[in-house]
Amino acid sequence: MTSEPYNLEPAARMRVLPDYVFGRLNAIKLKMRQEGRDVIDFGMGNPDSPTIDPIVRKMKLVLEDHKSHRYSVAKGIPHLRKAVAVHYMDYYGVDLDPDTQVIATIGSKEGLSHLSLALLGPGDACLVPEPSFPVHIWSAVIAGAQVITFPISNDADTFISGLKTAINNAVIRPKMVYLNFPHNPTALCVDLPFYEKVVDFCREEKLFIVSDFAYKDITFDGYKAPSILQVQGAAGIAVEFMTMSKSYNMAGWRIGFCVGNARAVALLGQIKGYYDYGLFTPIQVAAIEALKLPASEVESVAMKYQNRRDILVEGLNRAGWPVEKNRGAMFMWARIPEPFRHLNSMDFSELLLQEAEVLVSPGSAFGKAGEGYVRMSLVENSERIRQGIKNVSRLFKRDGNQD
Repeated sequence: MTSEPYNLEPAARMRVLPDYVFGRLNAIKLKMRQEGRDVIDFGMGNPDSPTIDPIVRKMKLVLEDHKSHRYSVAKGIPHLRKAVAVHYMDYYGVDLDPDTQVIATIGSKEGLSHLSLALLGPGDACLVPEPSFPVHIWSAVIAGAQVITFPISNDADTFISGLKTAINNAVIRPKMVYLNFPHNPTALCVDLPFYEKVVDFCREEKLFIVSDFAYKDITFDGYKAPSILQVQGAAGIAVEFMTMSKSYNMAGWRIGFCVGNARAVALLGQIKGYYDYGLFTPIQVAAIEALKLPASEVESVAMKYQNRRDILVEGLNRAGWPVEKNRGAMFMWARIPEPFRHLNSMDFSELLLQEAEVLVSPGSAFGKAGEGYVRMSLVENSERIRQGIKNVSRLFKRDGNQD
């Protein structure tokens, strides 16, 4: 006996969510690979290297203890929260109370999303620099808040000017602003004086700050990314999210942290209590092992990305696609080259995929301000990057009239 399927209507919030752009390109990539075509994937920022070995060994060891298979502590086991606090003191000179100012999250993306639910709702507004990592915008939208965008900049005065304009033009007084440096997708980086000026401004304007610090250790050429919590008094108006995904090649493990303002940490913990029972204990213990590793282990991860950046930048410039070296993040942000600027970023990305077998992310996936650009993730090895450059160069010579 068969029956017509139930016509399930989505909630109203689902109607405002756009199609996931990356899904369309990934579907094309998978079809091409099934056809035997060798697609070089600069799309998703998914680390290709294995998790650092001592972390894996610790995970295996704890996994053998059946007591670790039970529900864990929702906000993170005490030893893990203490390890995060020690990490912040060692790396940034920031003193955190592990009981009130640190909470473990299921990756930073989950934490950011649930914090939006905890702090934002209908009748609220927030500020997001654009282009932006999608979760900064859409977690607020899902929470029912109004999102006000303004141009991204790593110059403090320009950034604050954009903030002022956005606030002055806002119908609803915004209550918080999202930051993300090193930045996804543009790879812009800032120094501590930037944060000092922004914190002073936000304190005056009574704006709460949510800092996404996902790429804190992926820095190049001697640059070290500062934590916003290094600014005196910043913990009074800010939280920061760090993640193990990029620094330790633990993307699939899904573990991160929210640190800083105790009230915001408590509210995040409160709402998470309704959604999850915390991370699997062996993952938490393995994260402690990761945080104990010498800085040289993380620096070697960053150096791998720096080498790839150098190969990609030099190769694209030789191919006639001008790009500049960035100081951090595992991405390159590049304007569509001159002969192809009649195409939008999605069409240009599809052209690269179909004709050069190179997958990139269209800038439009990161907001309207990203149109005219593409993002390339440094997640292929050196030889694959060189092959991708050759493929792009051939396309440019054929269709772009490059010399």
